[in-house]
Amino acid sequence: MSKKFVFSMLALFGLLLLTACGAAQPGPAAAPAMTEEPAAPATEAAAPAMTEEAAAPAGDAPAAIEIGAVVPLTGPFAGGGGQVKAGYELAVEDINKEGGIFVKEYNAKIPVHLTLLDDESDPTKTVSHLETLYSDQNVVVYLGGFGSSLHAAAAAIAEKNKVPYLGVAFAFWGIHQQGYKYLFSPFWKSPDIARDVFEFLNESVPEDQRPTKVAIFQEKTDWGIELAKLWQESAAEHGYEIVIHEEYAPGSTDYSDMILKAKAAEAEAVLALPTPPDGIAIFKQMAELDFTPKFSFFVRAPDAPGWGKELGPVGDYVTLGPGWHNAMKFPGVEELNTDYQALAGRPADPMVGPSYAAMQILADSIERAGSLDRDQIRDAIAATNMETMIGPVSFNPDGTGKVSSPILQYQQGKIELVWPKEFATADFVYPAPSWNER
Repeated sequence: MSKKFVFSMLALFGLLLLTACGAAQPGPAAAPAMTEEPAAPATEAAAPAMTEEAAAPAGDAPAAIEIGAVVPLTGPFAGGGGQVKAGYELAVEDINKEGGIFVKEYNAKIPVHLTLLDDESDPTKTVSHLETLYSDQNVVVYLGGFGSSLHAAAAAIAEKNKVPYLGVAFAFWGIHQQGYKYLFSPFWKSPDIARDVFEFLNESVPEDQRPTKVAIFQEKTDWGIELAKLWQESAAEHGYEIVIHEEYAPGSTDYSDMILKAKAAEAEAVLALPTPPDGIAIFKQMAELDFTPKFSFFVRAPDAPGWGKELGPVGDYVTLGPGWHNAMKFPGVEELNTDYQALAGRPADPMVGPSYAAMQILADSIERAGSLDRDQIRDAIAATNMETMIGPVSFNPDGTGKVSSPILQYQQGKIELVWPKEFATADFVYPAPSWNER
């Protein structure tokens, strides 16, 4: 054998060995993008590192299941948004304590990584943040915030990106009539509110004492228009008369005109769906103008802790329907109250339970789907039929939830559960005492 031939073979062998060693070296790792710290906005060049293929070679589980939430932590809806944030985070903590969510596709439990962004109560920022979560975090599911206007903006983005969307604190029904397939809301909707408030009164107050003359203070928004129309229809069906129907723009400061009109019409009940700042201002001015309805039902505004802090005794005896109360005897409520007590110094606030339940639904759906494929998760959410922190939950074909709808009332600064009676923590106070008797 010639020396030239031997040298050539040795060189070829060496080249092959170097090539093989190079292939065995680990390439750029995608795992850091999946850490528990929120990732910095990815550049266009870095975006491929966020794909499932890059983060997890075939057969290997990703470091985390990426979930994205856009929640108002500042602005008019911040009080409710803070509760939603707490519910999500407590649920994620409990899920991860158990090792995460089992995903059959990987035959492993995978922890949840929640990236939560503040939209400042601005729908345009809701949209931009959802797009960021989609492009930079490659989230498999969106979670919503607080307030129907923010959810309405979010739903269209979820549909465009084909990302399942779960939203609580979201009563606007009309958005569910747009044919969206990725929108789900385990929360009562305008038709439920319009019906249940009158059924509650008819069940709770003797017929000859009911507040049959009703005033509607309507916010000039799509949801305000929707619910006012449904209240008008339901009032007639249940034996009530709308004597005043006044409109106002969100963020107004002077509500005296509509309050005085309601007083002059001798309205005995007031129905409204103001933002927290607007609702607080309306109640203050009702007291200043000495208009004391026997019954007031305010959607949204009293849900936030700021109601009691800002109004004190003036804020008492309003009724509200945030979808949950911490005295409801469902599995896990006692433990949630204990955890929230350690966090905030009180049992869980009204929106903590529904937001925790949204994460329960999500975890159950991913496990049933057995995959992190968004469409498979979407189909699993649609087939939900489970017991949650807010009780039994399933979904209608339009994504609206089949859920309980308790009614609460502020009494001496505390939120009491007054309906349904089997869960009640206090009797419903009716009629509401006059302002100088509180």
